[in-house]
Amino acid sequence: MNKYYKWKVLLIVAIVALSIWKISPPSEKINLGLDLQGGMHVVMKVDLEKVPELAREDATDRAVEVIRNRIDEFGVKEPSVSKQGVDQIIIQLPGVSDRKRALEIIGKTAHLEFRMVAHEQALIDQALGGEIPEGYEIKELSRGKGLGSEKLLLEKDSFLSGDKLVNAGVSFDQGSLGQPIVTLEFNDEGAKTFDQATAKASGDFRVDGIPRRIAIILDGALRSAPQVRERIPNGRAIVQGQFTYEDASDLALVLRAGALPAPVYVEEERTVGATLGQDSIEKGIRACFVGLVLVLVAMFAYYFINGAVANVALILNLLFLIAGLSLFNASLTLPGIAGIILAMGMAVDSNVLIYERMREELKLGKGARAVIASGYNKALSTILDSNITTLITALLLFRFGTGPIRGFAVTLSLGIIVSMFTALFVTRAIFDFISKKQDLKIKMLELVGVPSFNYIKWRHIAYGVSSVVIVCGLLFFFNRGSDNFGVDFSGGSLVQVKFAEPTDMGAIRSALKEGGVEGSQIQNFGDSSLNEIIVRTPQMNPEEVEASLKALVGDDQVEIMRVERVGPAVGADLRQKAMWASIWALIAMGVYVSFRFRFQFAVCAAVALFHDAAITVGLYSLSGREMNLTFIAAILTIIGYSLNDTIVIFDRVRENMRLLKKMTFSDLINLSLNQTLSRTIITSGLTLLAVIALYVFGGEVINDFAFAILIGVVVGTYSSVFIAAPLAADLNGKRR
Repeated sequence: MNKYYKWKVLLIVAIVALSIWKISPPSEKINLGLDLQGGMHVVMKVDLEKVPELAREDATDRAVEVIRNRIDEFGVKEPSVSKQGVDQIIIQLPGVSDRKRALEIIGKTAHLEFRMVAHEQALIDQALGGEIPEGYEIKELSRGKGLGSEKLLLEKDSFLSGDKLVNAGVSFDQGSLGQPIVTLEFNDEGAKTFDQATAKASGDFRVDGIPRRIAIILDGALRSAPQVRERIPNGRAIVQGQFTYEDASDLALVLRAGALPAPVYVEEERTVGATLGQDSIEKGIRACFVGLVLVLVAMFAYYFINGAVANVALILNLLFLIAGLSLFNASLTLPGIAGIILAMGMAVDSNVLIYERMREELKLGKGARAVIASGYNKALSTILDSNITTLITALLLFRFGTGPIRGFAVTLSLGIIVSMFTALFVTRAIFDFISKKQDLKIKMLELVGVPSFNYIKWRHIAYGVSSVVIVCGLLFFFNRGSDNFGVDFSGGSLVQVKFAEPTDMGAIRSALKEGGVEGSQIQNFGDSSLNEIIVRTPQMNPEEVEASLKALVGDDQVEIMRVERVGPAVGADLRQKAMWASIWALIAMGVYVSFRFRFQFAVCAAVALFHDAAITVGLYSLSGREMNLTFIAAILTIIGYSLNDTIVIFDRVRENMRLLKKMTFSDLINLSLNQTLSRTIITSGLTLLAVIALYVFGGEVINDFAFAILIGVVVGTYSSVFIAAPLAADLNGKRR
């Protein structure tokens, strides 16, 4: 038994205790992403062209502070507001359900001006006659619903602006049926200016008997123009405008927080309703539970006591992973749940590698302790190589990914690190404990064994079949064109809607057309009851979609489950990031494989990875699904998984080259493939169990991701055996 056994046990117990403490209670310690708890993720762009040249330098920073102040007053729990690049602001609002109101508060410039209204009749007549005097402009003031409007001639220059405000609140107009009004209070400088302006206006009134008016303008729109009959020395004013109480409260809020230094507009929005978030949590937990049970049962049924040890490690793996997310204050997203399930399926690979090595040592007649020691020692190199390649994929996803994809990358990265710890450290400590007895019997099923199949002989048929599938798939992909891409890459809007009652598709199309929503695509979501649909439009107009559908069936008959909109600039940026993520992933993996093995192996691995990605893209396109950021995450995960398989085979080839110096390279390839076939089938099967659980029970939102992974696991396993390894023999030629 290892002399450090006691210290290992103490360390494991301490980490388990720390993990339990760190995630207790789960409702408080585990941060849920916006896609699980509901909320908004918004990217705003600051229009720096509207900022004076001398002030561009800090305009975005000032906009961040103003928006943060507004959100703090809005009362959002744990919001996040941060600057990205030169002119972008990332805003996350957990739990917000009224997206329209939130966007109004965030995006309103709130530039407040006070201007004098012309009262000289000659100037007014001249302006109404079409000749507007220099230094003046005409604006319309609404008198209220159904009451029309009036045209007023205003001075262009304001005598007072909102930067002199110290407070804004809501009150009620006692003389106008209790209408809500916004009350304003200026600082000393503003109060003095307002006093002087109202003194002049009231003086003019006393001279000619016509009440002078002051125009109150917000973001270029004339909101009210009260008459001034006496000076106002206390620095207070009111804004009237047929407000609801909520409108008045929101206007007071943005005025208190201050005006934005420049206009801002939405470049990207992802909003998830609370109902959809709760549904995602329930389905994600169910998928995790089913996947975990399937893997646990399969491991125990095949490896007996070894499988039980691996199952203990797998459960601890899940505990440590969730504790790690809590420790780093990372949010658990829906793609993150997918990452957990995938990590669960892949975590057993290290144990499978060790156990298959143990099986080989058992056949040599060694004792239990020697079998255990040799199994761990011989599997170590392969475990490190295979996990590091997948970790490279996860890190590149985090570097180039955005939003929920980063959550997936964080979960996958932690899962890989934790699985190596549990497989190499925790299980070894358990085996040290149970192997204290000399009569320990290590038994395992052997369904595959070590066949003598000649893979090299069939390689040309495999090459041909793969070539046909790739060409056909890519032809379909290119023929489908822009229909392959979702709003993440093509731009536009996506609105997921749930109706209280089934609604006719024809009526929905007509309502959208009447509402001015052009070029929309409608598809049923989930079952065929027509209660839930997705509307995609090439324009960034989710508000028009929502208004059209509510006009069709009524406000209380429609629930907005999810909104996504991406501007063309953001779509182009996301496409570029996805491309670079793929390129850097291939380069990094190629460099690692070249360093650990040889360059020709890296070439073979690269061909196999292209093979897997191309087939997945073609079959995914053939299924009629749209490609988005989640699909890119799936592709990079497939690349990592496929390379993981290939590395295991190459590692055995390298080992056999040292041991069997007289065997031809082709025979070495065949032998290595047959020796690792059992591990390849078991690992792929267990991973498929976890992914099938994700596909069946994970819900519609994550279904596309699971579908891509299903294709990738099958194709990746095939390419490792029939493409990458035989290609190495072809590149090597007749040399040893």
